[in-house]
Amino acid sequence: MSQNPADQNPSDWTPATTDRLLLRRLAPEDRDAALRIHLDPRTNRHNPKQPSRERSEQLIRDFLAHWEREGFGYWSVAERSAPDTVIGFTGLQRAVVDGQEILNLYYRYDPSAWGKGYAAEGAREAVRRGRELLPALPVMARTTDANVGSQRTALAAGLQRIRSLDRPYAGELEVYFALGWEAGSRSVGRVAG
Repeated sequence: MSQNPADQNPSDWTPATTDRLLLRRLAPEDRDAALRIHLDPRTNRHNPKQPSRERSEQLIRDFLAHWEREGFGYWSVAERSAPDTVIGFTGLQRAVVDGQEILNLYYRYDPSAWGKGYAAEGAREAVRRGRELLPALPVMARTTDANVGSQRTALAAGLQRIRSLDRPYAGELEVYFALGWEAGSRSVGRVAG
């Protein structure tokens, strides 16, 4: 497989399944579910920048554009037993951390799906595909120091804490987890993605 994400074949990425989940390409029809989940105060408990409807709609447009541009991206997640009901979002997108291209691991689920291990199950599949299809790119997740649940999901997906990347973000400590990050590759820079 090519290492250039722009050369990715979407059929290598979607649809994907795990024991309990259907992970499929995000579609415009998922907009209402995405807004419901992204604007729910419970899903933003540890988010230092509370989302607005406008910002959430822009995020969804960005997620859809990434699929078009790169051939992969964040999936809509449903239970295999209820494939028409979106319960969350997970997957990988290109980003840059300290000048190095990475695959950003993302996961956000409806609170009704919490406590079932779905986030870890979906994240593991995202990491597996990323390492298989784009092995030269590190997989990275970032969250706040207070978001222990998100940290557990990153660890369950096979990532390790990279304390040297931790930094302040909007008055909070943002912590980093990665797989494939080269020690010492950090240079002064900023996060994008």
